[in-house]
Amino acid sequence: MPHEASRQLGTDPVGRLLVRMSAPAAVGLLVQALYNLTDTIFVGRGVGTLAIAGIVISFPVQLLVMAIAQTLGIGSASIVSRALGAGDVERAERALGTLFTLVITISVTLAVAGSIFLGPLLRLFGAPSDVMPYAGEYLRIILIGTVFFMFAMSTNAIIRAEGNAKIAMVTMLIAGGLNIVLDPLFIFGFRLGIRGAALATVISQTTTVIYLLFYFLRGRGGLRVRVRNLRIDARIALESFAVGAGSFARMVAGSLMMIVLNNVLRGTGGSVAIATLGVLNRLFTFLLLPMFGIVQGLQPIVGYNYGAGLLDRARRVVHLANATTTAISLLAFTLMMTIPEPLMRMFSEDPELIAMGVPALRVLVIAFPLIGYQVVAAGMYQALGRIVPALVLALLRQVLLLLPLVLILPRFFDLPGVWMSFPIADTTAGIVTALLLVHAFRWLRDDPNTSREPRAAEGTP
Repeated sequence: MPHEASRQLGTDPVGRLLVRMSAPAAVGLLVQALYNLTDTIFVGRGVGTLAIAGIVISFPVQLLVMAIAQTLGIGSASIVSRALGAGDVERAERALGTLFTLVITISVTLAVAGSIFLGPLLRLFGAPSDVMPYAGEYLRIILIGTVFFMFAMSTNAIIRAEGNAKIAMVTMLIAGGLNIVLDPLFIFGFRLGIRGAALATVISQTTTVIYLLFYFLRGRGGLRVRVRNLRIDARIALESFAVGAGSFARMVAGSLMMIVLNNVLRGTGGSVAIATLGVLNRLFTFLLLPMFGIVQGLQPIVGYNYGAGLLDRARRVVHLANATTTAISLLAFTLMMTIPEPLMRMFSEDPELIAMGVPALRVLVIAFPLIGYQVVAAGMYQALGRIVPALVLALLRQVLLLLPLVLILPRFFDLPGVWMSFPIADTTAGIVTALLLVHAFRWLRDDPNTSREPRAAEGTP
């Protein structure tokens, strides 16, 4: 039988349930975002603008690792949510064992390959000669922690799928909180510079993995790690990759976009433009992550209720998430439009960085009010196991829209053309996503693939 926390996904009022599932995820992600923010602030003030550019150059590798981890985690979590909703605990535990084995195998392979080809990778990523030493020092250490980073990120999704949102929050608090403490200690106290930032990240992720291993091995959740399941179940692995393909495509597209942007910015604005993009990305991430926290809370609710045949509950929680994320995106838009210069000065007093960053921020944020429901739509399709629309949404903004715009507009408008590409892509993607959501709500009213009687319907609000 499903664990009590899982059963509540199909019985508790959806509004209260979304708050309970999303709030811990949002808090955890905010701490993670705060770490990213303070990390860049410490590096900018303790090492300099070129060091910020070094982190930006290294980011495509981190995005690739995150893409694989999220693909495995979200894909496996979708299987777990639907299996628990259908009462199939055995299949959920096979998915967990397959995830563990895949994460270890893939992460070790990536770490070894990345270390061997570090120099060529950084040149491919558009590292200017003055940034190369910083990027190399940082990424060499980050690669060592690949296995811990992937394990923490992917298994966090499984914990949420069980309905244990508070435990998922604790793991993020450990990683983010420890990072915030260790960063200034290593950068300023031990004078390790950009290497200190990388070491802080690896140590905090390692600590998180130790906590997660205790959680799973002691059976604190509804799923247990069984030796017989610590192998790759081909059918589950393929389904995990297929369901998580949307996340993989979106994040690999993000990695590709960072490579293209770094190379375009190197030619139009140099190292300072690359650092400016890094600062703006950190700001956007900090303001976006509460929305992703809501989506992380949304996905197990939608997946469980869809698996249990409770389509009305699944539909209502998506409507509520759309309204909440749109409100957050409007608030973030107002903040960045109102005080762009103080936001830039948090990271550095470099006048060139501030002069470039303030107008760029105001341009990039124009379409921010349209971001909220786009994030929800992508998460909803993944939770439902709808592979094609999830993949379309993942590729739409960055590959189909932003990539050609970034390659074309700078030819006519130079550096401002790079910044203009973002709101144009966001607006177009927002229109397409709205149309897909309208279509989704039509078939979600009476999904022909969900024909069984809703077992949790009695007493369900």
